[in-house]
Amino acid sequence: KAATERPIHPTRNSYCTSATMEDPMLPPGATAGGTMVNVLCCMCGVPIAPNPSNTCASCLASKADVTRGISTEATLHQCRGCQRWHKDAGKWLGCELESRELMALCLAKVSGLSGRNASGDKVRLVDASWVWTEPHSMRLKVRLTVQKEVQAGTILQQSFIVVFIVRNQQCIECQAEFRQGSWKSLVQVRQRVNHKRTFLYLEQLILKHGAHRGCLSIETFRDGMDFYFPDRGKAARFISFLENVVPIKTKVSKKLISTDDKSNVSNYKYTNYVEICPLCKDDLLYLPSKTARNLGNIPRLVMVKNISNVIQLLDPLSGQTAAMSPELFWRDPLRPVITAARSRLTRYIVLGKEAVVLERNVSRKGTSKRNRNKLAAVTVAKEEDLGINDVQYEERSHVGYLMRSGDVCEGYDLKELQFVDDDAEEARSAGKLPDVIVVRKLYGGVATNEADAAKKRIFRLQRLDVDVAESMRSRSAKKDQEMEDMDEEDFLREVEADKEMRINMNLYKSKLLAKKKESEGEEGASGSDAEAKSNNDDDEEDEDDQQVKIDELLDGLVLNDGPDKPMEDAGA
Repeated sequence: KAATERPIHPTRNSYCTSATMEDPMLPPGATAGGTMVNVLCCMCGVPIAPNPSNTCASCLASKADVTRGISTEATLHQCRGCQRWHKDAGKWLGCELESRELMALCLAKVSGLSGRNASGDKVRLVDASWVWTEPHSMRLKVRLTVQKEVQAGTILQQSFIVVFIVRNQQCIECQAEFRQGSWKSLVQVRQRVNHKRTFLYLEQLILKHGAHRGCLSIETFRDGMDFYFPDRGKAARFISFLENVVPIKTKVSKKLISTDDKSNVSNYKYTNYVEICPLCKDDLLYLPSKTARNLGNIPRLVMVKNISNVIQLLDPLSGQTAAMSPELFWRDPLRPVITAARSRLTRYIVLGKEAVVLERNVSRKGTSKRNRNKLAAVTVAKEEDLGINDVQYEERSHVGYLMRSGDVCEGYDLKELQFVDDDAEEARSAGKLPDVIVVRKLYGGVATNEADAAKKRIFRLQRLDVDVAESMRSRSAKKDQEMEDMDEEDFLREVEADKEMRINMNLYKSKLLAKKKESEGEEGASGSDAEAKSNNDDDEEDEDDQQVKIDELLDGLVLNDGPDKPMEDAGA
């Protein structure tokens, strides 16, 4: 049944691989067990089994051309900026090389495959496979196998190669990037605070979920960022993403650019103002009495545990948690009595800890078993007071289970800090507030005050490619840069001490860790975990589950440099 391979057309790179013929009917009077009589081919005279055309497979393949009417060359357009492929009617498709999506796009460009070909006969596509080409040849090759009924009851199958020439063509979005004022919708994200730690966290969320794809440009300011989009749809999707990760409120305005009175068509530019709530992680709040009762009768002095689509509150003395919805916050906005800035935090040395057993209070929402087991009474002393006086503080802490004798932590000194709330000031005067609230534990070189502690971190973060606004390029640019570096260092300390926060981010291995693994092997790679297991006391058997582990880090391989900056070390 299979014919000998030979070209059937001098200008076409196709070969006949097989010719399949239907079984002929038995001649009249023949029995099922009888022997079939061979006939001679009408063209070459070779004995063959009888078939409707009385032609052998070789002569049939040389006489009929199944691929007639099917194009063997086509053109594909690819955008050099975003690496997407042009589909049709201004639509662009993003797909990898040798993928199923790209194969479907290539087959749609081959004329003569769909329906009937130029001769009017129906062609059936049996198989399609990629043929390897040089990466920079700007050519794609696909081997196609088709079948066609050349005569009544005779089906011929052939394989041939289609060459696709790749041409560069800019898509609409990439064209708009090089034109001034080409955006249609602007999203202005703002937060009225004096730091940028929230935007550093939001930047990592955007990078992990790819929410900035389709954005023409990003501009940064002292109090926020501007995102420029080519249409309202992409801006709406970005605002929907923000609603799912941070508590916001929005306001939309539009400006008329041009109008056509005859066709009643107008051109507008839309501006979306997005304001993030001014609360940040580890800020200290003093809730109003009514709000505290509505949140499960939680104590009035609480700390912001986390910021997501809701505001997670935590009582640092009992471990009780509560969630405040954005609607409740914007109905009656709150101001933190103490912001988690480095200037407001005090360094403490842990001298010891004891387990805490909480009594059940039926009038309050019960503390979860997980948070109840994390409570401990820690004894701390100010780092600056060591060797000067013997003042010690013993307070409960929600991160007490992490502490060991000799560890360094940061916290609020409520005896010396100034409050911005009168009710909180009265409560402190009445002795209803603790003296110290421990916020987080410090790790690595930060705890030992090493000069190059930031460079010794084992992880690094990726940053967005943003443009600095003209208003920030002033005489105070150096001072602003120092403040940004300080905010970034504070943010990295938060990342080091919060595992739940790291789940929503992509952390990459630093160059220092890679060099250490090469020089010291596996022992050097696992050296960062030794600090958490070096305690000898019998009462301190809990492992530090908040420290950055090696298995949490991703390799620093970047497949394409895309629109984002190359990753830099977290301490750089």
